[in-house]
Order: sequence, then C-alpha cells, then structure tokens
Amino acid sequence: MGGHVGYAWGNSNWTTTSGLAGSLDLYQPFDVFTGAGSYFAGLQAGYDYQLPSRFVVGAEVDTSFPAWPDPRGISIGGTSTFSSPVGPESYGETVLSSGTVRGRIGYAPGNWLLYATGGFAWSYDQLTLTQLATGTTDAPFSWRLGWAAGAGVEIPVAPHWTARLEYLFTDYGNSSVLFANAGQRFASDWSQQELRAGLNYQFGDGSTPAIGSASTPDPDIVNFHGQTTLLWQGYPAFRSPYAGPNSLPGSGEGRETWDATLYAGVRLWQGAELWVNPEIDQGFGLAGTLGVAGFPSAEAYKLGADYPYGRIQRAFVRQTINLGGDTEKVDAGLNQFAESQTANRLVLTVGRFSVVDIFDNNKYAHDPRNDFMNWAIVDTGTFDYAADPWGYTYGAAAEWYQGDWTLRGGLFDLSILPNNIELDPTFDQFQWVGEIERRYDLWGHPGKIAVTGFLSRGRMGSFADAIALADITGGLADIAAVRQYQSRGGVSMNLEQEITPDLGAFVRAGWANGNIEPYEFSDIDRTAAAGLSLNGKQWGRPDDTVGLAGVINGISKIHEEFLNDGGLGILVGDGMLPHPGPEQIIETYYSYALSASTHLTADYQFIANPGYNEDRGPVNVFSGRIHWQF
Repeated sequence: MGGHVGYAWGNSNWTTTSGLAGSLDLYQPFDVFTGAGSYFAGLQAGYDYQLPSRFVVGAEVDTSFPAWPDPRGISIGGTSTFSSPVGPESYGETVLSSGTVRGRIGYAPGNWLLYATGGFAWSYDQLTLTQLATGTTDAPFSWRLGWAAGAGVEIPVAPHWTARLEYLFTDYGNSSVLFANAGQRFASDWSQQELRAGLNYQFGDGSTPAIGSASTPDPDIVNFHGQTTLLWQGYPAFRSPYAGPNSLPGSGEGRETWDATLYAGVRLWQGAELWVNPEIDQGFGLAGTLGVAGFPSAEAYKLGADYPYGRIQRAFVRQTINLGGDTEKVDAGLNQFAESQTANRLVLTVGRFSVVDIFDNNKYAHDPRNDFMNWAIVDTGTFDYAADPWGYTYGAAAEWYQGDWTLRGGLFDLSILPNNIELDPTFDQFQWVGEIERRYDLWGHPGKIAVTGFLSRGRMGSFADAIALADITGGLADIAAVRQYQSRGGVSMNLEQEITPDLGAFVRAGWANGNIEPYEFSDIDRTAAAGLSLNGKQWGRPDDTVGLAGVINGISKIHEEFLNDGGLGILVGDGMLPHPGPEQIIETYYSYALSASTHLTADYQFIANPGYNEDRGPVNVFSGRIHWQF
C-alpha cells in the first residue's frame, strides 16, 4: 500500500442539442503561489505475486484527489465560453475524485520491475453552465466510467519501500448531462493522460516480492514517514442575541477535518536534505473557521472542502553545517533523518514550509495532531506569521546554535493581500522574523526561553482610517478600502520547563501593533497563555498524555471600535461590539495510546467572550481526534 502524486492532461469534446460544439483542454499549469494546477495526490493498495520465472502478476485499487481549484473552480478540467440562443454562456467540468481497479503484469530482471497495467476507471465530476448575462448557474454532478491502461517501472529505495514511475491513459467514453435551469443538454467525451510518481510499502519479511531479493539502496539516503489525522469538533447552542458574517452560529454545530501527509526526504550531499510533503486534506472548521480569534482547531484551515483535495504543503532544502562542540544523536522523524550533529552548528532552510516549523516551537504545546488544538495555545496568538490559508509560505531561514544559545532569522513571502489565497509573486509583501533562544537547567530539569519578533511590510489598513471613512460614507468600517503600504510588528515570549520527568509547563505571551490590521494569522493584539502537560507513566500508561492550558486574548481599543462599527477581521466580526471583553479560553485533553503509532484524544474547550463579545457565549467545544503516524 502507498501513495502517489502526478500530473494530468487531456481533452473533452462537447456538443449540445442545439448544435453547438467545443472542447476543453484539461491541462492546467502549476501556479506556485496558489498551489492550483491539474496535479493530484492519492492512495493505492494492491497485491503482487512473483513467479519462479521472475514474471510478476498482481492487482491494485487506487483513488486520486485533484489539487485545490483555481479561481474558476477548475483543477483537472477546463472551461469554454460561447454564444448560444439564450445568450453568452460558460461551460465547465472539473474532476472531484477518481480511481481505478487494475491488474498488472511485469518482469523483474533484477532488483527492479517493468510492468504493464490496465482495468476499470471511474471519475466523479462537477459540471457548471453559467448564463453570463444573468449569472444563473447550474452545477450538477456526474459519474464517468471507463477504462485505463499504462506502463511503469518500480525500484526498491529502502527496506520494505519501493518507488514507481507510471504512465496511465484513461478513456471515459461519452456521457450527457441536463442543465435544468438552462433547459440544455450537453454530451461530452473525456480522455485523460497521467504521469504518476508513487511510493509503496511492501508487507512481509523485508524483501520486495514484486522485485526479488536483490539489495536495496542505503536506507540512510532516503527517509519516509507519514501521518493521518481525523478530528471532529462540535458545540451545543449558546447565548447569541445577534450574529454577524464572521460569527459562530448560536444554534450549535459539528464539523470534521481529515488529512494524510507523506514526509519524503533524500540526502543531496553532506549535510543537505531535500524534503517534500504532499498532503490530502478534507473538511471544514467550525463556522468555516470563523467566530473565535483563538480558534479551537489548528487542524482546520481557513479554506475547506467537502471533497478531499491534494496540496504540496512543503518542499524545501535544509543544509546543516557542523561547527564543533559535543556530538548529539538525533532520531529519525517527520522531516528528520537519523543523524549525529554537533551542539554548535548552522542550519539553513530554503523553500516552501511553515514559519512555525522553525520559530515559536514549544515541546508541550505546538502540535495540534498530538497535543493541544487551540490556535492561540499551540502558537503565540499575536505571532502574525506569513502564510497562505493552509499555514505555509516561501522563504529562507538561518539558525545558529552556539552552546546554550540559538539565534534564528528568516525572510518570508506574505499573501498578495491580507488573508488571501495567493502568495505575492513579487515578494513586495514580505516579513522579517527573528528569534533568540536560551536553553538552561533549573534544579536538574531542562528548560528554554525564546523571544520572537516579526515585522511585516505590505498593504495593510489602519483601524482609525477605516472608522473615519465609515463616518464619512455612513457605511460599515471597511479595512480593505484604506489599505496602504506600511509596517506591522510584534514581539512574543515562549517558555518551556520540565518540572519532573513526567510533568512539563509552558508559558507564552505576546504583543502586536493594535492600530493596524493583522495580515495572516488571527485577530489578536495581545495574548498570554500557560499550561501543563503530564505523561501517563505514573498510572501505567507511559504513552498517554493529559494536558491543561488557558489563554487570554485581547485587542486594542481602536480595534474594538472597528469591530463595533461593523468591521470584519480575519476570523471575527459579529457586526457590532457594544460590550467588548477579553477572549478567555480553557482547554484540556487526554491522549490515549491505542498503540505506539496510534493515539485517540478527547478534548474540551471552554470559550468565554468569543470574538471579544461579552454579549455572546460562553461556548463549550467538544472534540475527538484519532492520529496515526509511521
């Protein structure tokens, strides 16, 4: 079993009952700043049997999920604009998910396999027909069934692991769809070509039956890890005399998110590593990730979808330069090779990754897949770090470790507009981040304290200007109408301290400029958080963890006035804020180890004054999470 990524291209020829005809080009170029394109990610499972003659026969089932769509709503698909008897129209089709059930036959002349494959194929698509004069849109769904055939090569890359490169041609034949509002029927074919790169884990004694018993490459050259997390959150009805566009619904709600990530690494040269993290995501946060500045799930992104979709979340190069001192051993992990490094070293990271992969780290509260879930607990709420809606960006960072000290600095790309899906291709909107960290022992127990600062440069609005404009126009405060190129900065403190071998504590506090809108993260101008993390060794469950934390978030007086004038922030905006108050959150969780690699977590959060509004709430959020990692 394993996963794959690939790129698709092809065409679809369509006709209408009125005699119109056209075609769709299914190829969409990759946009590095939005992540859109006609690529996909997926999962597969199968069984192979090798005959004494070294011929291999087998069967496989797979499913694939296209990338997040472009502004037209297209991933693998296309659009056509044309004139019809009812006026100008736009027709489009895009794949939501697809899959195959195939047999394969091949020959393994050595430690590699050359094979041919073919079988049944299916696709679940969404079609759209928009009447451009009125904006009326039909958007039906349609199943396509057909066949697939192709060929590939597979090689061992590590014990139990093989990699493959595969070409696949798929033909779905003809199908038709009725667009009821327009009273038109479209008939179309669909032929698609794919180039796939895949990775498979071979069960058994360590040999790879499909390839033979020949030796595999040194496992220290490549590294593979993975994870999948399913998280559900819900809350019952709460006091809500009014609500705005960015409010939690007072009637109560339940939502789920799911993701699966591959962490694939290869050593390039001494001290250098390349890491790529394709990911499949699905689901929504509560209220579409709105309503609370300290949002209750850091597994929920600012954009979501009912159907799974693929993303390349990270793709970066890391260079470690040892500078001397004691030698430390590091275990293999997510985006980490097993290696030895010196205490004094320089680490350079360049590419696409998350700013908080490097900055604002904390042993006890930083991983929403394993520990706390709340945004303002796993990260400092005021740390308005550069990111797209999924939390990633392009940039470069340097870390200098010297004795008990570490100095970090980085330059990162901001979105083209605050809280926008597109990162700035010109780097005109950018952010500097700096951090200094001191490690120490307190009565024989390790701890560390770090101070982090950021400075964002981009087109941002000031709350005073938005309020002044609203007074002139008589409308609501609109921050987008007063944006100009300026700076916004902030500073934070992050402390972690082991109290006993089983008990640890953390403290976070931060401040950011409350006169200017936050750019990427959340609507928080000041924050203070603290918590405890207790290992279950004392009650015979050494892989269990229980956590308790609290956070208080606040905003400036002018920020409160902006929200009271109907302004909307990144996450909050109830339409008015006559009685502002600090957002106060308590979170507790218990992580139960089903096995060494699988954890089941129950979590509860109490949220007072959601969105800084004393008129609404409190909110009781209940969560369940299951996480598997290898």
